[in-house]
Amino acid sequence: MEKRSLSIAGHRTSIALEPEFWAALDAMAKEAGQPLAALIRSIDGSRATTNLSSAVRLAVLAWYQGKVRQN
Repeated sequence: MEKRSLSIAGHRTSIALEPEFWAALDAMAKEAGQPLAALIRSIDGSRATTNLSSAVRLAVLAWYQGKVRQN
């Protein structure tokens, strides 16, 4: 697990994820042309779960599933 701290909506928070999820988030942010914090902020704003780390993992899963469907 790798824990990172960032600011979301004006408050500091930290997220602990496996390195593979951080790598996927970096790829998602790069593809979207936005900073990592902005991507996580958008995930935070649309999440259906109370746990941000879980919401991030689900967003990564959905991103990869979308890539599979495109092929």
